[in-house]
Amino acid sequence: MVTGAGRRGLAGWAHAREDYKLRRAAAGPSATLDMALRRPPRLRLCARLPDFFLLLLFRGCLIGAVNLKSSNRTPVVQEFESVELSCIITDSQTSDPRIEWKKIQDEQTTYVFFDNKIQGDLAGRAEILGKTSLKIWNVTRKDSALYRCEVVARNDRKEIDEIVIELTVQVKPVTPVCRVPKAVPVGKMATLHCQESEGHPRPHYSWYRNDVPLPTDSRANPRFRNSSFHLNSETGTLVFTAVHKDDSGQYYCIASNDAGSARCEEQEMEVYDLNIGGIIGGVLVVLAVLALITLGICCAYRRGYFINNKQDGESYKNPGKPDGVNYIRTDEEGDFRHKSSFVI
Repeated sequence: MVTGAGRRGLAGWAHAREDYKLRRAAAGPSATLDMALRRPPRLRLCARLPDFFLLLLFRGCLIGAVNLKSSNRTPVVQEFESVELSCIITDSQTSDPRIEWKKIQDEQTTYVFFDNKIQGDLAGRAEILGKTSLKIWNVTRKDSALYRCEVVARNDRKEIDEIVIELTVQVKPVTPVCRVPKAVPVGKMATLHCQESEGHPRPHYSWYRNDVPLPTDSRANPRFRNSSFHLNSETGTLVFTAVHKDDSGQYYCIASNDAGSARCEEQEMEVYDLNIGGIIGGVLVVLAVLALITLGICCAYRRGYFINNKQDGESYKNPGKPDGVNYIRTDEEGDFRHKSSFVI
């Protein structure tokens, strides 16, 4: 199979051979021998070979083609460590090629090494090793990206070559946040949550009850035949469709990825039976209390405890005057005195 670089090499060789034929035809028969003597030995050898052998030996016949390789195209490193992005020139006739590194992240391309100096957020914590390789110290999760090494060799027939390196920075999970219901009645649904947002790549979750790991599905393990739960290891959610007394216990969750793991503190979940008789008795007691309170209010109202006696007394002492009547006392009027001889 001929790679992209091989196809470019063959195209370059075909172009050089066609150019040689054109120059020989333009120079005439007298210059043919002189041009043949001035051709490099490797090129004269290639000119004599059939096209079939040229396909097999194009690398040996190709003159001055810059080529790159890397010892690791997909390096993986943990956060705050150092990493070397390998970019090695294997073939080139240019003594001082131009080196560039670019970072490709979120569909955006930025310079990392340009004009012989480190650029961007890697300034101060990266350097070039052995002309072309890039070393980064104290990597962070933001450094996870594609890095492209580009080399331009002006004196080579194929002047440009590049390789892409994918850097993955792993981050250990921190203590996850767990939420466990404290008490759940038998037969009801219960949901336990576990979340962690710092780990990279995204962690997987596992739940434990009394230090025993729980399967993703209770039906898959005869040991948990009395339970009915399902665990989503991607989201950290543990769902009981109907809790059983055996589901009581101490629960905790562990979040883990390739960089490490972390767990939350144990939390107890109690599963209790519903006391139907007690609930009915409690309801009856409440109804009886409400009935007594209502009866007491009615009796007090009938006995007049809620009538304003003071206001009623004042109404007898100060009767209202009929409308339209004015009482005027004159000097001729005297006090009415009752006499013993007066008979009604």
